[in-house]
Amino acid sequence: MIDRARLVADLQALLGTDAVLHRPEEVLAYDCDAYTLERALPLVVVLPRSTEAVADVVRYCHERGIPFVPRGAGTGLSGGCLAPETGGVMIALTRMTRVVELDPRNRRALVEAGLVNLRLTHAASPHGLHYAPDPSSQMACTIGGNVAENAGGPHTLKYGVTTNHVLGLEVVLPDGRIAWLGGKTDDAPGYDLRGLAVGAEGTFGIVTKAWVRLVPLPQGVKTMLAVFESVEAASSAVSALIAAGVLPAALEMMDRMIIAAVEASFRFGFPTDAEAVLIVELDGLEAGLDRQAAQTVAILQAQGAREVRLAKDDDERSRLWMARKKAVGCVGRLAPSKVTQDGVIPRSQLPAVLKQIAGIGARHGLRIANVFHAGDGNLHPIVLFDERDPEQVRRVVQAGQEILEACLAVGGSITGEHGIGVEKVGMMDRMFAPADLAVMERVRDAFNPEGLCNPGKLLPTSRTCVESRRRP
Repeated sequence: MIDRARLVADLQALLGTDAVLHRPEEVLAYDCDAYTLERALPLVVVLPRSTEAVADVVRYCHERGIPFVPRGAGTGLSGGCLAPETGGVMIALTRMTRVVELDPRNRRALVEAGLVNLRLTHAASPHGLHYAPDPSSQMACTIGGNVAENAGGPHTLKYGVTTNHVLGLEVVLPDGRIAWLGGKTDDAPGYDLRGLAVGAEGTFGIVTKAWVRLVPLPQGVKTMLAVFESVEAASSAVSALIAAGVLPAALEMMDRMIIAAVEASFRFGFPTDAEAVLIVELDGLEAGLDRQAAQTVAILQAQGAREVRLAKDDDERSRLWMARKKAVGCVGRLAPSKVTQDGVIPRSQLPAVLKQIAGIGARHGLRIANVFHAGDGNLHPIVLFDERDPEQVRRVVQAGQEILEACLAVGGSITGEHGIGVEKVGMMDRMFAPADLAVMERVRDAFNPEGLCNPGKLLPTSRTCVESRRRP
């Protein structure tokens, strides 16, 4: 048993009383992430201001066998930042928010893990640069959390996900040592431990700083809204665009239920009688952009778009993207609770799988709305329900599993950017063979042999479907 009073006193001695939260009303705010059904209260939440302070806490926990978990802004969607079953220590990095170094000449930045994603672009934009990964939560989510989940976003169709923009990571290892994986330069020699750590969901250690790549702001941007009478027609248009050699910066879909919620919230002028809309954004050099936009409009119309609206200026474009990025939050108008799934499928399978998702919802008596990254087949079905009703919760869990099974059946994946966390850990054996999972465990154990750092996340334990093979 952990002596909670002693734990609080010791951590206050390490960090100061203002950096340790332990009262019930203080830790309650840290019992969940954005939308995961699971809840878990930490014993203590600490708020360090430096890598050295993080290392002090980790060493303390390691020496006493106390589990600990890193946390950013809590915007995750799979429970990756939930406290361990025994409570443990939560290490929140939200006071580590500096842009340590901005190097516009080499298009690099060194940032602390608690820096909010969008603030990095704000810092870089005066130099004509930006940070490309742009999750819908980019106004709140942190770089460290993005690294843990290998976060994506609407514009990763063209620009890639977090791992494509991270060069090096400063990590506090689970025994309290501080190490660098990668660095400021491209293609560091040796094994790509940086790439291994991105997307590891905090099971290898706690990221405290990152060298990230910045990219130039595009010369020109064309953003359009295509309106369709059916989800199937909109889905076919996605494949038609890519097949024609058009590579949009972003290609997003919203169905009728989402359109109605977003329009009620933002009054942008979305057509609430449409069954689906696509948001298509092209960017690049000014030369040739008009021709590419005309080609895109022609393809969309040939695929059945009844209307294609071009954003007339930057303000209208910004309003359109604001509506898209806040679409999931707008669903709060439709139901008391929601769970957002995160599967990936081949683009060509969009019409068939979306039809299956509708059938799953009908079979379980649940409404399911869809807003997702159509260009790369990353689905985000939003299941609407009331979590106060245990029977509804049971049906939601079952429906979520069936949705992911449908994704796997067509050669897809159980996550594209939200991670596995605790929500989908029980489905890892549906995607990987026991031998695959055993190898993953051995890799994790090389970093985290005692299993104290973010336990119970990403990989099944011996109590689920994989026998633990930890080495002494």
